[in-house]
Amino acid sequence: MSVEIKVPTLGESINEATVSKWIKKEGESFEIDEPLVEIETDKITLEVAAPSAGILEKISVNEGNEVKVGGVLGLINESKINEKNINKEEKIIEKNSEKEEIISPSAKKMIAENNIDISKIPVSREDNRINKKDVIEYMSSTQDNISQNNNLQSKSLQEEEIVKMSNIRKTIAKRLKEAQNNSAILTTFNEVDMSEIIKIRESKKDSFLKQYGVKLGFMSFFVKATISALKEFPAVNAEIKEDTIVYKNYFHIGIAVGTEEGLVVPVIKNANNLNFGQTEKIIFELSTKAKEGKLTIEDLSNGTFTISNGGVYGSMLSTPILNTPQSGILGMHNIVKRPSVVDDKIVIRPIMYLAFSYDHRLIDGREAVSFLVSIKGALEKPSAMILGF
Repeated sequence: MSVEIKVPTLGESINEATVSKWIKKEGESFEIDEPLVEIETDKITLEVAAPSAGILEKISVNEGNEVKVGGVLGLINESKINEKNINKEEKIIEKNSEKEEIISPSAKKMIAENNIDISKIPVSREDNRINKKDVIEYMSSTQDNISQNNNLQSKSLQEEEIVKMSNIRKTIAKRLKEAQNNSAILTTFNEVDMSEIIKIRESKKDSFLKQYGVKLGFMSFFVKATISALKEFPAVNAEIKEDTIVYKNYFHIGIAVGTEEGLVVPVIKNANNLNFGQTEKIIFELSTKAKEGKLTIEDLSNGTFTISNGGVYGSMLSTPILNTPQSGILGMHNIVKRPSVVDDKIVIRPIMYLAFSYDHRLIDGREAVSFLVSIKGALEKPSAMILGF
């Protein structure tokens, strides 16, 4: 009996996708819910799982080709299961059954195909989850893969390599250019003394982790300070739509996350209703989903303002570009000990430079500067009301 592999519903206004990679080949076996193929939209990359166990009888849409939502990607033959492949993967996983639940699907596939002993793979993540990167690095370091390394080295020595741009990368490029063409983007800068926040994080880190199960980071402080400033300057939380201004009375804060596919901006919905613990948990969940390629359309939709943290990559100062149709974006940077004047004395303080890019068609310079000063003030003197605990 043949079962169709169909393109799932991808969200409002998304009608088609591109097949980026077939994970299984024709004739290969799999179990139910095992990933078969990766597809891309202009927003996300996602894996289509097997609706039933069987073998991949036919690939109907090849890599690089587009397919409509609901279209047939391929066929599964349920009556012929290649026991050899399934038993091979089960045998390898049984050696290390205690680790089975902490292996990403892509890593598990590579482990099975290359007959790797899981116990020998160094793990890079704090939660001990083995990901694809760990497996690749382990394979590269073993003598069994000298030929593979030689091939990779030969490829890297080529003078040019032409690779088709992914749908996500094309969309990022298109939207960034549209933002420059259609908005009057200006940037204002300021600096913030992070001393008080660092003290609070240090004094509260153990109790916060115990209470909420996540670490107290810097981002939740910036989310809270930003929301306070957005309430004070509603034009920053608005957007221009044709010849009207749409003021948003809700606060959906986007958090820019860098992934292998490019920059994505998952959104914390109704962030003004969350306490610090809830905010940190959602940030952690969305960041994890982004890095594992599991974000949904809903995760990426309806943001009203964006925060980007270039500091995690060591950025000292930058001018973030608008995430249209939003009218403002806040850029965070690295924290560096710098000389500062306090009470007419020069002292060393942990300083972060802030950048606020805005659409000058809607936001005046006075408002922009005042908005950033408001954020600075909230961060330098975080009150109990802002902290929420």
